[in-house]
Amino acid sequence: MMQGSAYSLLAAADDLLAVTRQTRVELRPNTQLEALALAVSANLPVLLWGEPGIGKSSALQQLADRLAVPMETVIASIHEPSDFAGLPVVGDDPATQGVPMAPPDWAVRLARQGFGLVFFDELSSAPPAVQAALLRVVLERRVGSLELPPAIRVVAAANPPSSAADGWHLSPPLANRFVHLHWTHDPAVVARGLAGTWPTADIPRVDPKRTVSALARARGTLSGFLTARPGLAHHLPADAESRGGAWPSPRTWDMALRLLTFGMASDASRAALSTALVGAIGDGAGLELVNYLDELDLPDPNRVLANPDAFQLPSRGDRQLAFLTAIVAAVQSDTTQSRWNAAWTVLAKAVDAGVPDVAARAATDLAMMRQPAWPVPPTIDAFVDILRLSGALR
Repeated sequence: MMQGSAYSLLAAADDLLAVTRQTRVELRPNTQLEALALAVSANLPVLLWGEPGIGKSSALQQLADRLAVPMETVIASIHEPSDFAGLPVVGDDPATQGVPMAPPDWAVRLARQGFGLVFFDELSSAPPAVQAALLRVVLERRVGSLELPPAIRVVAAANPPSSAADGWHLSPPLANRFVHLHWTHDPAVVARGLAGTWPTADIPRVDPKRTVSALARARGTLSGFLTARPGLAHHLPADAESRGGAWPSPRTWDMALRLLTFGMASDASRAALSTALVGAIGDGAGLELVNYLDELDLPDPNRVLANPDAFQLPSRGDRQLAFLTAIVAAVQSDTTQSRWNAAWTVLAKAVDAGVPDVAARAATDLAMMRQPAWPVPPTIDAFVDILRLSGALR
């Protein structure tokens, strides 16, 4: 009797618990959620920084639910390096077969699924040896002898060292592999959520028709920016705390290229794209790049290639360089004779404007794409000397 009564009391309590978990969501603009979704779509490792208890894990679970993908949560701070490097499994003849490193169960489940999210929580509480073991997981997507499928996304969360239990600064090699997003809470959102309604953000949707021109514009933009600001190509901060965050390096500029391409090829908001870019290359370089983007406003290179005679070359030198680089990248993505000839028409406008030096690098790259059967266009005459020196013209 006592046992049955106790069970009925717990059953009623469980029913009440189920009711308290019933909430609904509503679309609401949220830059940090959208930036997270953009970076996850671009398949870049993301690190959410924020104080304990402000909803980092919940936000990621919500994103996984919206994307309809499984999520595996791994508490990095309670694992050993071997949990990520793998445990040796000695077979019958290790001298000839080697000793494979057995992966943990969460990695096997994700590999079988073929897609999903792996969430490394409490990363800043993991000791340096564990962080070192995670390097290969984040960069190469390998756990022991198991290679995670390309569709697996990696997200981590960390508390600032000042508020983390036995917190550590992230090592620069590990930190430089993430897009860093600073997670905050809005008291109004918390109040509405406790009333039963939590916010959700739109997931940026890639438009396949915009991908080629988006990549070309992104390449032109970053090439022009770093040509004007070469000192930002790599800058390792001096203090340990900053080295454990976002800072510019060739690796993170490549991440910025992917973010910029996805942002331009999707309906992502400019605020979300800016947040993600700053999270990849750091505050200083990121804010400069965002301002550069606002002033640049490159035209669609594919439209220009479709009607090159109607195009007017920008007057600013940095815009000229960025746009001509974008033109070459667009031709490289879809190389046909008509597009190749159209690109030379665009480059000729730089000669007419009195700035052939701006187009010299683009002319060299363009000449390298020529097929033997294609005739040399007359507009190439202005670049003959440069092309001969570069070996592109013989």
